[in-house]
Amino acid sequence: MKEFTYVITDAQGIHARPAGELVKAVKPFSCSIKIVKGGKEGDCKKIFGIMGLGVKKGEEVVLKFDGEDEEAAYETVTKFMQENL
Repeated sequence: MKEFTYVITDAQGIHARPAGELVKAVKPFSCSIKIVKGGKEGDCKKIFGIMGLGVKKGEEVVLKFDGEDEEAAYETVTKFMQENL
């Protein structure tokens, strides 16, 4: 299991467009990918799981990867977060 902690820098937080792009980015991976904020957890493969957390600018999220292709998923998602959020 791998984890990545990230502080959101996008002025609008995680809104619909980047949430949808994140779902597209993680779709090819078979491992479990969760996003956690303040004790609440969402599935990165479901847009409502991400949007339901209501992540705002300056808030910290933890992304958790668990499964056989977790290393590749970790690299893809960390790059996505740094470039888009």
